[in-house]
Amino acid sequence: NGINFIMKMGAWALTGSHCLFAEALHSFADFTNQCILAYGIHKSKQPSDVEHPYGYTTMRYVSSLISGAMIFCVGAGLSVQHGISGLMHPSEVLPLYWAFFILGGSLITEGGTLIMAIDAIRKGAKEENMTFMNYVLRGSDPSVNVVLLEDMAAVMGVGIAIGCMGLTSYTGSHIPDALGSCIIGSLLAGVSGFIVFTNSTALVGRSIPQQDIQIINNEIESDVMIRAIHDVKGIDMGSGYVRFKAEVDFDGRELTRRYLLKQDLDALLVEMRGLETPEDVEDFILKHGESIVDSLGAEVDRIENSLKKKHPEVRHIDLEIL
Repeated sequence: NGINFIMKMGAWALTGSHCLFAEALHSFADFTNQCILAYGIHKSKQPSDVEHPYGYTTMRYVSSLISGAMIFCVGAGLSVQHGISGLMHPSEVLPLYWAFFILGGSLITEGGTLIMAIDAIRKGAKEENMTFMNYVLRGSDPSVNVVLLEDMAAVMGVGIAIGCMGLTSYTGSHIPDALGSCIIGSLLAGVSGFIVFTNSTALVGRSIPQQDIQIINNEIESDVMIRAIHDVKGIDMGSGYVRFKAEVDFDGRELTRRYLLKQDLDALLVEMRGLETPEDVEDFILKHGESIVDSLGAEVDRIENSLKKKHPEVRHIDLEIL
């Protein structure tokens, strides 16, 4: 994209084509955005710390959101403005041979990266057991989605530029070339709007698919210690990580029964027969009550570890005891 930007700007300086100027801005926006995405990917892998206990995984969405805003402001805004200026203030139509040559090379490079982005999304969709379209619409991998949309817009933009410049060369009129700049700007505006919408939705806190939540719910409810679960939430944290939260109703009788299985009941009976004063009863209840509460914490840890083992994507589990 950096090379495409330089080549397109050089050709624009020779030809003065409005479409070529719009395409140069497009390549510049893509180059800048991919630098931002690279930083976002790097930052998202940073481990959690005191200030960010859940890590930095959402940085992918933040960087993608910034990329969408960049495409709108730099790519769409300036392209439309330059096209309108070309319509209102016509200029001499110069030979566009160099422009066609540069755009042909750009079409090859942009098409190659588009194929790679499509392949990456197909693999991601297969791993998530989702269709290609659902994977894109959910923004499951925002960085790859931005590259996909940028390259799709780039290929379409080059096609529009070649067509409009061809009409200008054939008719000698400046109007198709200027209109092409406006069309490319409108295309970029649509792409940027989609990127901003999908990433802002994810940043607000988007639920994981309902069928995935149901699978986790079934595993929790099948545990002998659990009577019911309530207020379940599974939040997509980005980078394929999930935060799961639920209110859990434990079976107190089953918990106590499991505690008693670890005790010497004969020794416990002797201890109970030795209770003579209210103070003795209080000490007895406090001693075993604390032990039962400790066993409750151990059961919560057991359930959480079991879920993380079966679902590695679930990095944070909050089970609240009712």
